[in-house]
Formats: sequence, structure tokens, C-alpha cells
Amino acid sequence: MLSVGSELELRTTLQHIVDGAAELTGARYAALGTTDPGQDGLTEIRTGGAEPPAAGVLSVPIHVHDEVFGHLHLAGKHHSAPFTAEDEQLLHVLAAQAGIAIGNARLYETARQRERWIEGAAAVTTALLTGERAADALATVAEGARALADAAAGVILQPTPAGGMEIVTASAHDDPGDFVGTTIAPGSPVLVQLLGGEPVFIDDSATDPRMTTHVRHRFGPSMMLPLQAEGRLIGTLALPRHPGDRPYTAVERLLATQFASQAALALVLADAQHSRERLAVYEDRDRIARDLHDLVVQRLFATGMMLESTQRRTAESDEAHDLLGRAVDELQSTVQEVRTAIFALQQPPAEAPTSLRGKVLRETATASAILGFAPSTHFEGAADTLVPDRVAAPLLTALRRAVTAASQRAGVSRLEITIDVTRPLPDGRGAVRLRVHDDGGTDGTTVNWQSPL
Repeated sequence: MLSVGSELELRTTLQHIVDGAAELTGARYAALGTTDPGQDGLTEIRTGGAEPPAAGVLSVPIHVHDEVFGHLHLAGKHHSAPFTAEDEQLLHVLAAQAGIAIGNARLYETARQRERWIEGAAAVTTALLTGERAADALATVAEGARALADAAAGVILQPTPAGGMEIVTASAHDDPGDFVGTTIAPGSPVLVQLLGGEPVFIDDSATDPRMTTHVRHRFGPSMMLPLQAEGRLIGTLALPRHPGDRPYTAVERLLATQFASQAALALVLADAQHSRERLAVYEDRDRIARDLHDLVVQRLFATGMMLESTQRRTAESDEAHDLLGRAVDELQSTVQEVRTAIFALQQPPAEAPTSLRGKVLRETATASAILGFAPSTHFEGAADTLVPDRVAAPLLTALRRAVTAASQRAGVSRLEITIDVTRPLPDGRGAVRLRVHDDGGTDGTTVNWQSPL
């Protein structure tokens, strides 16, 4: 009795019961089969031989809170003697004590599982609210749920424009690369439940007719849980186990469903937080752009006007005239570069540029790390609207080659990039011209490229 009640872990408790029953009665074979394997994730605990004898079996039920938990079976008493009334009485007493011990172990196991899921959900929520990208956030949910559920994989599916669902991220012990992109076709029976926000519990993915994907044969028991918050279906969390693994218990299903609800809410909050942060960045960049335009550009322009006026008054001095002319040119170049910087500040910071101007600025920013200084970039004309994508691609290729060549020449300390769409070709067609000039060597090097629009 002391041995049976000394453990709180359910499987260990059941093993003590089986071993104790065999020892008390002198049976060579003892087994405990559960009535509902799905409730505790256990099917049978046994000791002794693999198969019971055909005759001389003694069985008693084990009750837990007025419910039949399972049956304790004994067979094969030593020296082929039959079981006695005393053996049966001992077994009933042991079964009564076992019912109490199993009830306590169940409570302990449920509390421990609940604690693990709560801690896991809190960890995932914290990770989501630290500013992860959307793809990383989904991967965090999939990995956290897989570990908590002791599943073979954690999979996130999201609705497709065609009305199906597609696996967008997956976490598994081995490489889950071929999972991503797998689609549940519109009209699938399981899809109706998922899009309706209902959880789906599957005993065997390989044989369940509702499962239609090509990866279903890899898995056994599975849970598919809606990620739904504030009336919005973000997607589905699937937690399949390996074929032949124990089914999910009622407690595990409940805890996983609660985890999915909390994870969905955390995803919504993380997305809202990310949007607020992006908005703050946009507002800050707009303020900087306004300051540059209203203060710096205007002051530079005013200074340039003053220098031009002074240049006209000092026409008799060639040296002073040339110096002032170069100063005016530098100011005009600086004004154009500041305007280019203003344009760059007004672009979405976290997205790849879609305009030609944005793509060129991205290339020049990359070139800065190679050259050790920032190139000077000028745009003449409405390059963004006039240059189509079919022309922009070879232009960017030519720009990369010219920058790479300049970086390999000695003595280069200045690089000027000009993109001009204001001058048509001799036949009247529009054209875009790229000029890349560096000050390396004796007279510098200039690369010219052009293409009709």
C-alpha cells in the first residue's frame, strides 16, 4: 500500500500497482488495461510474460471517483495453483488503494501539464511582443507549441486567396522544408471546420478521410486548432504526432486550445505594436525630411544666391571668380544630394524599394561600404515614372559593374552617379542615360550607358 501511494507520476504509480499485484498473489503475469486510453494517454501497463495464459485469469476493476479507470488482470500463478479467495480479496483491497493513488496522480499530472502550458504560453507571448517579424512570430508559435505538446511537428497554416489553406511555417525534429507550401484544397471536409474556427482532433492522420495532403501519411494523432482573436482568423496551428504515438488526452486538447487562443491574441497585439512602431518611424522620418527641406535646403539655396551675386561683382579677378564658381557648383550638388536624402527618408524603411530612385539609392548605400565613402547621386527628370522595369534592370546591372570597377581603381575618393531622362535620342525616342564618373587616375574615369525607353 505504501509503495502504491508513494509516487505522483501516473505511469510510475500504475507500474507499482501491477508489480504489487503480481508480488502479493504470486502471479507470473499482471497487466492493467485502461478503459479510455485517450483520457490519460496510456493503454496498458504489464509485468511478466508478453501473453497471458489461456486459463486461470483473475480480473478486478479499478474505480476512480465512481468511474471505471480500467481492469487489473492476473494470470499464471506459481506452481500452476489456482487463485484463492484470499488472492481475490487482496486484489480488491489493492484496487481500492490504487483508485485513490491514481486519482491523486491524475490531479498532479493535470496541474503539472497546466503549469507547463501556462509557462510556455507566457514565454511565447513575451517573445512575440519583443518586435519579431511576422514570419519569425509564426515560427515562434509553431516551435513553442510543438515542444509543449510533445508533437512530431508544429505547423502553421493560413488561408489562401483561392479559399484553401497553406502551410506557411513548420517546426520539426528533422527538416520540415517540404512541409511549407503544402495546401489543403478548397472544399476539403476538414477545411470547413478550420475556416469556421472549430478545432479538429484526429486519431490517425494517415487513415482519416478528412486529411488530403501528401504529408498526412507521416503522422498519427493530430490536433488542428484555430488561431482566432477579436473575430479574426489568423490561421491554424496543427500539432501532429508520429504514427503509433499515444493519442492526445482531453486535458492536452483543452490546454492546447487555450494556448492557441492566447497565441492568436499575442500575434494580433504584436502586429499592432509593430504597426505603431512603424508609424512612429514614419513620423520621425517625415519630421527630419521637413527639417532638411525647410532649413537646410533653403539656407543652402540662399547661400548659393549670395555667392552667385558675389561672383558677378568679382568678374575682374579670374582666380576669385573660379573659386566662387566651384563653390556654387558644390552648393548646387549638395542641394541635390540633400533632396535625394529627403526622398529616401520618405520611403518605407522596412520594405524593398519599388521605384527606380529607391533601387538606385539602395545600390549606392551598398556601394558606400565598399568604397569607404558615399557616392554622389543625381537624378535629372522623372526617372521613376518614365523608366520601365525592363529598362531599370539592365541599368542597375550597369551601375553595379561601374561601381565595382571604380572600387578596384587606386586613388578614387569621389564617385558621381547621374541618371538623366531629359534628353531624347536623335530619332526622337525617349532615353535614359547613366553616367558614373570617379576621380581615380590622372583624369578620372567615366562610364556611360544608355537605353531607349
